[in-house]
Amino acid sequence: MASSNAALEEIKPRLDLVMTDNCNYIVITPVKDEGLHIERTLHSMVQQTILPSRWIIVDDGSRDQTRAIIERFSEKFHWITLLCLPVRNERQPGSAVIHAFAKGFELIGDTKYDYVVKMDADLDLPSDYFEQLLVRFREDKSLGIASGEYLEEKQGQWIPCKMPSYHASGASKMVRAQCFADIGGFVPYRGWDTIDEIRAEMKGWKTRHFSELQFYHLKPEGSGIGFVRTSMMHGEIYYLTGGGGFFLFLKFLHRLLFGKPFIIGGLMLVAGFLKAKLSQKPRLATDAEARSYRALLNRRLIQNLAGLGAWVRGKGLYN
Repeated sequence: MASSNAALEEIKPRLDLVMTDNCNYIVITPVKDEGLHIERTLHSMVQQTILPSRWIIVDDGSRDQTRAIIERFSEKFHWITLLCLPVRNERQPGSAVIHAFAKGFELIGDTKYDYVVKMDADLDLPSDYFEQLLVRFREDKSLGIASGEYLEEKQGQWIPCKMPSYHASGASKMVRAQCFADIGGFVPYRGWDTIDEIRAEMKGWKTRHFSELQFYHLKPEGSGIGFVRTSMMHGEIYYLTGGGGFFLFLKFLHRLLFGKPFIIGGLMLVAGFLKAKLSQKPRLATDAEARSYRALLNRRLIQNLAGLGAWVRGKGLYN
């Protein structure tokens, strides 16, 4: 694990600021058939230096040993709650993950909390992961949504998955309670972890991830449904969240050259976008939110170009 020890040395003396108040967080984890990974996630959570007041794990009809593993831990740790949803044969519209999250959130009731976390069940977190996030939230009152940076195993090595600076990983993101209320929670559709950031920014909140806070994502994205379908899904999400044609073209070129599978990844991205557009799927973003999202993407492009220019100048490739 690429640890955040250097950053911790700077932050540790201020940790008492977090431990006194405003550090009450709840975690909700939707899970289904994660018997291969859930125990590692459970171990990393019970070893957190600052524990959540509640961790609600919502089992959405697992058919493997997932429930039995969670039950062992919930019997030992009173703050872990297992909610078992009935097995469904029919397809549920929208995002099954966020539908399960919503069921877990209902159990919170009138419980007071300062932060809510949506977390996956295939992660391995460093023991100070939430401690460090809480410190950063405490030090920046305008921070609304944040996460660390996740690593995935590729060819025997753990590689950081690059994300835009404003994006918090949907695998383990923490949201300030007031921000969560301001954005109306998570929308129960694919693209929920983009819409939340668009709405948060429009409400004046900052969203970001911290690259020095790294954690393992044990099951690579796309391994469940296949990389071709994942590319199509990303194209659909880009349409639903209000993305425009110019940035779609840039995303197409990037996936064409570097996506999985080679060339086909870019084609499937565009296919997913066009399929959603031609079928006139209702967009999740309002016109104002779509404009805000495109402005955010344009700022990201300008920053990347500026960074490229600085790199070129540093290499002395032009005067």
